[in-house]
Amino acid sequence: MAIQKNVPLLHHVAWKCCVCFIWFTISAAQTNNILKGPNITKPGCQSRCGNLTVPYPFGIGLNSGCAIGELFEVNCNTSFSPSAAYIGGIEVLEIGDGQIRVANMLATTCYNETGHLVRKVDAWMNLITSTYSFSTLNTFTIIGCDDFAVISSSGNRNFSSGCVSLCNKVEDVLSGFCSGIGCCQTSNIPPGFNFFYAYLGSLNKHTTVFGFNPCSYAFLGERDKFIFRGASDFSDPTFVRRTIGSVPIVLDWVIGNLSCSAARKTNDYACHSSSLCVDSDTGFGGYRCSCAPGYEGNPYLAPGCQDINECEDPNTNTCEKICINTLGGYNCSCPEGHFGDGRKDGRGCIAKNKEFPVIKLSLGLGFGLLSLLMAVTWLYLGVKRRKILRLREKFFQKNGGMLLRQQLSSNEGGVESTKIFTAEELQKATNNYADERILGRGGYGTVYKGILSDKRIVAIKKSRLMDESQIEQFINEVVILTQVNHRNVVKLLGCCLEAEVPLLVYEYVSNGTLFHHIQHSRMSWMSWDNRLRIAAETASALSYLHSAASKPIIHRDVKSANILLDEYYTAKISDFGASRLIPLDQTQVTTLVQGTLGYLDPEYFRTSQLTEKSDVYSFGLVLAEIVTGKKPLCMERSEEERNLATFLIMSMKENRLFQVLDPRVVREGTLEQLQQIAELVKSCVSLNGADRPTMKEVAMELEGLKKFNLRHPWANTNQQNGQYESTRLMVNETEPLDLYTVPLSPYSDIQPLSGQYSLDSTDSVFPA
Repeated sequence: MAIQKNVPLLHHVAWKCCVCFIWFTISAAQTNNILKGPNITKPGCQSRCGNLTVPYPFGIGLNSGCAIGELFEVNCNTSFSPSAAYIGGIEVLEIGDGQIRVANMLATTCYNETGHLVRKVDAWMNLITSTYSFSTLNTFTIIGCDDFAVISSSGNRNFSSGCVSLCNKVEDVLSGFCSGIGCCQTSNIPPGFNFFYAYLGSLNKHTTVFGFNPCSYAFLGERDKFIFRGASDFSDPTFVRRTIGSVPIVLDWVIGNLSCSAARKTNDYACHSSSLCVDSDTGFGGYRCSCAPGYEGNPYLAPGCQDINECEDPNTNTCEKICINTLGGYNCSCPEGHFGDGRKDGRGCIAKNKEFPVIKLSLGLGFGLLSLLMAVTWLYLGVKRRKILRLREKFFQKNGGMLLRQQLSSNEGGVESTKIFTAEELQKATNNYADERILGRGGYGTVYKGILSDKRIVAIKKSRLMDESQIEQFINEVVILTQVNHRNVVKLLGCCLEAEVPLLVYEYVSNGTLFHHIQHSRMSWMSWDNRLRIAAETASALSYLHSAASKPIIHRDVKSANILLDEYYTAKISDFGASRLIPLDQTQVTTLVQGTLGYLDPEYFRTSQLTEKSDVYSFGLVLAEIVTGKKPLCMERSEEERNLATFLIMSMKENRLFQVLDPRVVREGTLEQLQQIAELVKSCVSLNGADRPTMKEVAMELEGLKKFNLRHPWANTNQQNGQYESTRLMVNETEPLDLYTVPLSPYSDIQPLSGQYSLDSTDSVFPA
């Protein structure tokens, strides 16, 4: 079984005794709550390893037959006191229904006062070939004052996220807060991923904070178990041991990789009688078993779950007189001479000699209560409606509704071109925000497909919770974006401010993202002409935002996943959740670093100074994607090819550019076009923002390339007989010529950005 991890040596001995009692208490309570009854393990099998209860389908002993399969076999190491349980080399602390908790590991870096790295420990765990995956109960944490960390996964589900933790002096650090000052935590991880690698790096090698923070740490662990203790965590020599002992990693487990319906048709179906089968929610198959209501025991062991005698339990028995146990439940009845439902919480048991007075009294009370109930219901509905109206008015004021109305009324044409939607309109348009209407999720909210009352199809973005201090900036951005009018920018139609979080309504773009089409580059429409056209349209839109809009707009998250294609494959830039307005008298603004790994401008990441050239860098990566068909950053490629920008420039230098480009681009593009496009990418991704062109210059050059009508230099066409003859660009059958005839100048100062990992199609951002 390929379950692997990296664990500090202190994990095995030093902290075992101090945490064993805690885990014994939790494990016993959890297991007893899940598997009540005598049949916990298979007959003849050991049920405990040290303080850990091991219920079937898990079993103690390798190849002992006590587990349902190899992946559930527990190796009990008796050389420790108490004994320790391991699955595939990972120490198991607790086994529960659908989850296990395992020992943690920490990525660690320590520096001396001159900035030299004196200690480095990596943290990773591989569950790819098992039925385990990381639970959404985990979160990724970094501790330090000069550090950034990235967690990356490339198993069943690709995932990448990062965090930056900074502070200048020890007084800035507050206990209990992981908000980026000495401690930073990512949002919850997605379900179903089964491999992670934690990379920990430093911005200034701790030279400015060494006096109070020589070491930094990063780890994945259960969200509710870690409490940041402030600056004392920096100097605590037991921090690693204490964190390993108190913050476990939670793993989800399932049986096999089939759904319940498919597993029932096999001979290996694990659920026995009186049990329910529950499909895994990770999206990669597998199932779990649980006892049906009214039953208890171990659903994985024959004869299955056993009926609970509720009549013997005063906590569940609600009968007033006679309780009759049934399979999965119980019934109440009254003794002879009485009538009623026999329940304490119902009518109970009433003597028959009081039947007629009781019936009359019951009818009178019933009609009176019915009238009272109708009156109360009418009043309740009226109060509830007024409460909803007041709440919506409160949300409207909180989300800047009055400010938006003032802004729109002060802008000519603003009222006609922008609509303020009601909450009912958008709720009805999205079928109450049904899951099947979800178009996608991003770092700034969820996008739904909506159908308005006039049958228009729109895209509705439901934003995340907003800081009230940013309301004025948000309203200004809405007003500006409603005035953006460019055929290659997704149009903002309006907004709704009556909900708890703002809702933005955009035009609907039907043909998916450029990222999806690039990764499926065999599609017939992905010709060189169409790729060049899409690049020119995107550059034109960014140029418009930078220089032609009423206020310059920096997108800040330019990537192929944010470029949508309509039914005619026309490019449209979308997702302005990270965008910033730049005052006309400024050329840059200082912001918290935010953007997508792989596309992020290294100069912006280093200085936090956002300029228009940051969009130029990101566009250069998109352009490189278009001509190569490769992702900007992918850990699955070789180290030389991992960073696409660096790889492309080195290929130019070494006179082998055409080997990097997409084969269809090489066939259809002209020599001059491909040379110029490569040079354009190189200038866009320059590490120095001042050396990059403006988006207006990029757009003009791409428009010029579109009109470039020279023939392909290695294609000779003979149309006299309707036939075509082509000469391949080959010196001989084994040695192809490159697109460049002379070597390019060296680029020794270009290095890949550290700490960036492959994102695939996941929308990961640095938290703001």
